[in-house]
Amino acid sequence: MAATAADIADLTFLTTDTLTWYESAPDVQYGFCGTCGSSLFWRTAERPWHLSITAGSIDPPTGLRTDTALFMDQHGDYHQAQPVDEAHPADRPEP
Repeated sequence: MAATAADIADLTFLTTDTLTWYESAPDVQYGFCGTCGSSLFWRTAERPWHLSITAGSIDPPTGLRTDTALFMDQHGDYHQAQPVDEAHPADRPEP
């Protein structure tokens, strides 16, 4: 899962005809395409102005870069681990 985020006020939707929201818990909503089922967004009641956006739903070039990798000690053999960004020393494995 790769994601980015933005303030809702900074976003413009060309259409919302197929955008469907699912509330999995009282404080969490997931936005997905009602036609194909693709996961697009999620938001929480705690931060209603903030929308998390799945990176795979953005047309390239995105300008995004990975800055954190979680659970790398559990990654599958098909994933090639990359060096961890120095800004996130907690993600580095113990020597």
